[in-house]
Amino acid sequence: MVDITHKNNTLRTAVAQAVVKVGSSDTIEAIVSRNIPKGDVFEMAKTAGLFAVKKTSDIIPDCHPLPIECTGVDYKINNLEIVIEMTIKTIYKTGVEVEAMHGASVVALTMYDMLKPVDKNVEIKNIKLLRKRGGKSSYSDSGEPFTAGVVVCSDSIAAGHKEDKAGKAIITKLEAYGVTIKEYTIIPDETDQIQQLVKRLKEEGNDLIIFTGGTGLSPRDVTPEAILPLIERRIPGIEEVIRNYGQNRMPYAMLSRSVAGVIGESLILALPGSTNGARESMDAIFPAVLHTFRILKGAKHDGN
Repeated sequence: MVDITHKNNTLRTAVAQAVVKVGSSDTIEAIVSRNIPKGDVFEMAKTAGLFAVKKTSDIIPDCHPLPIECTGVDYKINNLEIVIEMTIKTIYKTGVEVEAMHGASVVALTMYDMLKPVDKNVEIKNIKLLRKRGGKSSYSDSGEPFTAGVVVCSDSIAAGHKEDKAGKAIITKLEAYGVTIKEYTIIPDETDQIQQLVKRLKEEGNDLIIFTGGTGLSPRDVTPEAILPLIERRIPGIEEVIRNYGQNRMPYAMLSRSVAGVIGESLILALPGSTNGARESMDAIFPAVLHTFRILKGAKHDGN
């Protein structure tokens, strides 16, 4: 199956449709009045659909087993057509559109099986996904032209003893969301240099200022201490998400001192210096974190 371990749990919703067309109005009347020999068509088909939804991962090879937290089946009668709508909800890492379509299909098949003794003209059509919501695509503000400065804080990398991988991982993620990298630089983990760079990147109008490195417990790790006095408003929720995401993957993440906050209209982030730590931090908060700028612009507009 596709690797989804890097994804976040979000509320996922999908609504799928299937249409059963019968051959006469007598069949519709028999369904409504519960006079079909095999039983109550709507209730039997609904029950079959509920079972099908929960068994989707057993039938479709690449579907992940996931917790189904809400299932709804609705029927609408339009002349000789019965429109089935299957709604599925979960809070998980991947969507439920296949589960919804599978459920709607089985509801339709069950209806076909129950109606075929009394109507030889039953057919199934228009099995499709009507809508879905949840996941990164529903929380992305990546259509706007954002800019970023990426700074690697490391004495050893600045001295040329090691190659930077964390900063490049951050840049890869930013570029995937259309963010323009205006500056990529490597500096020693020194308070004065960090603070001077923050002020310059902010004055140059970078939307994002992202530091990687210097957030550990060593006395040499001073990035948070250098950045915090410059932050006008800290955003603890971003910090909590980063740590929680990392903690679910590696127990030492609790030792990281990641920082997030706002300076003017710039969002500043101090992320771990390890490649995995930087990459996972970006996975944890992007693209949803870009919504910060929509809020900041709204606040500026309200202030005017």
